[in-house]
Amino acid sequence: MTDLGARRGGEPVVYQPAEDSHLLAATVTPEIGGDELVLEVGSGSGVVAAQLRSEAGATVVATDVNPHACAATAARGVPVVRADLVAPFADGVFDVVVFNPPYLPSHPDLDREDWLEVAVTGGPEGRAVIDRFLHDVARVLAERGRVFLLVSSLTGVDSVVETAAANGFSAAAIGEESFPFETLTVLKLWR
Repeated sequence: MTDLGARRGGEPVVYQPAEDSHLLAATVTPEIGGDELVLEVGSGSGVVAAQLRSEAGATVVATDVNPHACAATAARGVPVVRADLVAPFADGVFDVVVFNPPYLPSHPDLDREDWLEVAVTGGPEGRAVIDRFLHDVARVLAERGRVFLLVSSLTGVDSVVETAAANGFSAAAIGEESFPFETLTVLKLWR
């Protein structure tokens, strides 16, 4: 992994908690038991992982591709691995996987030149990272494991649900919040 243009104005660029982060954490926290092992993919600042740990009492680990996000997550006391999605983990390990993916559509010629771009953009339809995630996440889930995925109307919720189904998942929307420019939906996925 390369050290992309990691700084703006001398400060590391880490995706900061916003409406999507807060919706995901608030929706998922009551869905998790204290005896569960949870993976947050793309932890950014670590706020979601830390809330799941403190409020649900679950054991939480996290991943992020951005080394600055890993440092921010670790500073919140959450064990974190610098990794692309779920790549480093063994099969059948996690009871729950939580992901607030990069979902904003981007121009095909956009050079993902800094960590903030990597954190928020997901290709021309906004689904490039989501599609890769859905292709591999079942591998790391325990038998009755479930996934909580935040999706934007800009990404196409129905298209994400179709991709999830093609990868063996059932889906239900369990949380939603609307804004003038998009609607955010938290999907619960299970096999």
